[in-house]
Amino acid sequence: MAIPPRGPTVSVKITDVAAAAGVAPMTVSRVLNTPERVSTATAGRVREAIERLGYVPNLLAGSLSSRRSRMIAAIVPNIGSPTFSDPIQAFTDVLAEAGYQVVLGLSGYAPGREEALLRTVLTRRPDGVLLTGAAHSPAVRRLLHDAGVPVVEIWDATDDPIDMLVGFDHAGLGAAVADCFAAAGHTDFVVLAADIPRASLRRQGFLRRVAELGHTVIAEPMLPTPSTITDGRLALRAIAPLLGPRTALFAASDHTAFGVIVEARALGIAIPDRLAVCGFGNYEISRGTDMPFTTVGFDGAEMGRIAAKGLLAQLSKVPLLSPRRILVPFEIIARAST
Repeated sequence: MAIPPRGPTVSVKITDVAAAAGVAPMTVSRVLNTPERVSTATAGRVREAIERLGYVPNLLAGSLSSRRSRMIAAIVPNIGSPTFSDPIQAFTDVLAEAGYQVVLGLSGYAPGREEALLRTVLTRRPDGVLLTGAAHSPAVRRLLHDAGVPVVEIWDATDDPIDMLVGFDHAGLGAAVADCFAAAGHTDFVVLAADIPRASLRRQGFLRRVAELGHTVIAEPMLPTPSTITDGRLALRAIAPLLGPRTALFAASDHTAFGVIVEARALGIAIPDRLAVCGFGNYEISRGTDMPFTTVGFDGAEMGRIAAKGLLAQLSKVPLLSPRRILVPFEIIARAST
């Protein structure tokens, strides 16, 4: 069957959109480039006309004239868990409402990957950059300094952010979990964490607080990156002979905590009577299993929203009303495993 030839393409112009929406062409341009300068009602009429007419703006021409790409680069290790996906989704939603598109880059956990990815991203001239964590190589900091674009970092709690940081105190979180276990009468402890910056900080905070309390750490195996349910099972299987009559275990992610619980049941280790377990993340798995387990939760979506609003303030050249360093709260959510 022959495919009929395509007819001539009719190019919809910005003046066509303006006429359909009953506004000036400049107003259409503002909706596309600086929507914060247009009323909600007017912007709605313009977007409806754009949709109805099928108008495709020439964003390249607009970026050359305004020196704005309307693009934000977000670099995260992965989006396989709510740990990163929740903040990035909220960050993207807020920026989309302001007329910006977020381009996502996955850096993984290999050394040097963040720098290589950032070098590529910056050739696209993003208007701003989101980075995960605050531990960056000197080369990354130099790239960002030379690019001169606003930067927001999420997840960490450094006192010296590049521009603005939205995160929480991982070491303080680990210490809070140790305090919670100690208050329940535990004196023997285990911590499971991967060798990555944020998990390591949670681990260090936990170990430091246990030492301050004068209690005993009977095992602290390092897990692969990223850690899985299977890693949690294997870790508990390896240390099971070391467990006393009553031990408290902090897993630096909910996936490994769930693996610990599954393996404990397989080995006949009673939870929470012999082994108390606390995870991190408040993932669905922590509350949806037949034994909901204790975890540490935080509002990742709020972290993303605050980061987006801070970046927009920098792009608008408006002085930040909030501090350059904002810490979101965390909460220990007690369930059946403690």
